Amino acid sequence: MTEERPLLEVRDLYLGHHSKRKNGLTLACSGLDFDVKKNELIVAVGPSGCGKTTFLKAVAGLLPVLKGDLLLDGKAISGPGADRSLVFQDASLFPWLTVMGNIVYGLKAQRRFDKEGLERAEWLLDLVGLGGRGDKHPSELSGGMAQRVNLARALATDPELLLLDEPFAALDAQTRELMQEELLRIWQADGAKAGKTAIFITHDVYEAVFLADRVVVFSAGPAHVAKIVDIDFPRPRTADLKRTPEFLRQADEILKLVMSQAPAEQERVTQ
Repeated sequence: MTEERPLLEVRDLYLGHHSKRKNGLTLACSGLDFDVKKNELIVAVGPSGCGKTTFLKAVAGLLPVLKGDLLLDGKAISGPGADRSLVFQDASLFPWLTVMGNIVYGLKAQRRFDKEGLERAEWLLDLVGLGGRGDKHPSELSGGMAQRVNLARALATDPELLLLDEPFAALDAQTRELMQEELLRIWQADGAKAGKTAIFITHDVYEAVFLADRVVVFSAGPAHVAKIVDIDFPRPRTADLKRTPEFLRQADEILKLVMSQAPAEQERVTQ
């Protein structure tokens, strides 16, 4: 019996961005190499500025690959696509649209807004705990509510891969902890038996351990994979898990690993 092909394959990946100040191309990621399996929730952590968000943008198709391979379902990612949805730290809801209007925006843009699409949007509205508030506007929502709408909007198009770039970083501690539990509930409910495939970026190691199937630790930039840590806590998970000795030991191990990544001077790719 052959092993199922990973949904996302990252092979010796180099990413970078042009720098006018340095008059060259500065590397953000250098030789990233790992897989993301179907129905897996991967969380990436690492030192500030190490290239985590750059990597996520490349998976979203917003940044070209300098070298290496970035394959989704065996095909090279060459630009944005309906098979991926990106959730940013800022909810970035359209203020002139209602909650429901924001949720169905992607479906309308893809010309997929039909009876089935409306039913899915209404189901998602209930799923994220905002049933009956579809006619509200973003200005009437709290930060946590806005991110719930943002998540529902990303899921409305039923993407193969959900990309989350520190979606709870701007929330207060209590709301953040609540949203972590909500994300797991929503992620599980919207996917197959094991959940929808997702990549989550965070600076919070405790958040990473609570959410992940595996934690990918990036080195200091230009990033490579320092270590991949399996997280074996059973699902469903509740906030009580964070107070167990096993959880604290695992989080401490990863935190020490992140802190051990010595800053490296940015390299430059030259022609």
